[in-house]
Amino acid sequence: MALEADIKAQLAQYLQLLEGDLLLQVSAGADAASAEMLALVEEIAGMSPRIKVEKTALARTPSFSVNRAGAGDSGIVFAGVPLGHEFTSLVLALLQVSGRAPKVEDAVIQQIKAIKGEYHFETYVSLTCHNCPDVVQALNVMSVLNPGITHTMIDGGVFKNEVEKKEIMGVPAVFLNGEFFNSGRTSLEEILGKLGSGQDTSQLSAKEPYDVLVVGGGPAGASAAIYAARKGIRTGIVAERFGGQVLDTLGIENFISMTYTEGPKLAASLEAHVSEYPIDVMKAQRVRHLDKKDYIEVELESGAVLKSKTVILSTGARWRNTGVPGEAEFKNKGVAYCPHCDGPLFAGKHVAVIGGGNSGIEAAIDLAGVVKHVTVLEFMPELKADEVLQKRLYSLPNVTVLKNVQTKEITGDNKVNGLTYLMRDSGEEQHIELEGVFVQIGLVPNTEWLEDTVERTRFGEIVVDRHGATNVPGVFAAGDCTNSAYKQIIISMGSGATAALGAFDYLIRN
Repeated sequence: MALEADIKAQLAQYLQLLEGDLLLQVSAGADAASAEMLALVEEIAGMSPRIKVEKTALARTPSFSVNRAGAGDSGIVFAGVPLGHEFTSLVLALLQVSGRAPKVEDAVIQQIKAIKGEYHFETYVSLTCHNCPDVVQALNVMSVLNPGITHTMIDGGVFKNEVEKKEIMGVPAVFLNGEFFNSGRTSLEEILGKLGSGQDTSQLSAKEPYDVLVVGGGPAGASAAIYAARKGIRTGIVAERFGGQVLDTLGIENFISMTYTEGPKLAASLEAHVSEYPIDVMKAQRVRHLDKKDYIEVELESGAVLKSKTVILSTGARWRNTGVPGEAEFKNKGVAYCPHCDGPLFAGKHVAVIGGGNSGIEAAIDLAGVVKHVTVLEFMPELKADEVLQKRLYSLPNVTVLKNVQTKEITGDNKVNGLTYLMRDSGEEQHIELEGVFVQIGLVPNTEWLEDTVERTRFGEIVVDRHGATNVPGVFAAGDCTNSAYKQIIISMGSGATAALGAFDYLIRN
């Protein structure tokens, strides 16, 4: 298949940045996927005199490796056709293997280079998954920087037999040296942490106290950090992953000034904006305790302790679990939370969506275009989604809507095979045979770690005033972890700015 004109024009610009000659070694068969892959590789090679193609036999067909000419095997392989969300992964691999330095902090580069041993990673993806490229690109960077590391991206849609054999029902799914390693979106820093090569905790504890320390790197946290740094005060961000829940959001159509963007793109923009200021960003760090002494102390799960004159809590929220039997047991074995990422793995199958709000109905609409049949289960007598979404849902021929029902159990053996629900008006139990369950029932704030240190509502939301201040002097909060009336990206950004201005006002008065 030929690349679209605008994509081809952009690619031509990127290929001018190649710093060395490349050799693409291709393993192709007589199948349609091989033909598509071969056409893509040859089209790319035809756009730059620095790229040559050589046919060979690799571990999988169709696949191709990206190597620097005369420099041996880079360890980067694409098994399948890296289009869709993975096209960017391919472009970055071409540039980085050619010699162009990856945009990674020096400290992280040294951590990667220091890894000893042989690490052969394989990542199963779907091309519609917006979480997969981060993992693919992180492992590709590790392969470029460390000769003991290799990485193969595997399109699950092409290698369905492998997906079935390994019972992969959620992507990205990463295997290391043949054994399961990790599933779901994972940052480069988190991968290093799992390998035991993360940041030295003693270096974290040795940091000088901050004027403002922001806990959480989502829209609220990024906004708070930028507003604080612009005041010229010492600012830090500590976060498990930069971007927060925005990373798990695909289409965003209500962010004012942009008619449409996607979560990962917005998260990347947030991080790029933060990097324009002297903000100390500490990623892949989970917090576990807050204490107010001479300074406010934030203890991390690693044992490190960060100190600051003020703290802004912006830990966000996560998808709420149903808590029914079978949900935890079959997570990534038929129970999923991201229809965009995992939907293609259920092509031609019967799935259920739990939740009749906007998220649930959007998920059902998306899935209906991929799977055989979707059953929507809503606890209340009526759906809560916007009317325009309901109208679209009811127009689809392969969707059943069950209202006023309570999910009782997700059943299965080694993977999901059904769902039992209760009809609330009659008390009668019913069972549906299906192969996947997507949970979409709202959010729960990430505040359990605070325990009784800060006042929270019975739902776990941090109580704040109009300045973003909590009941603890010097501690502020913003975003979806607070008792704000509405949980929206643009509202989180505004509350982050409010909390930063409130913290600055607190500093100059105290």
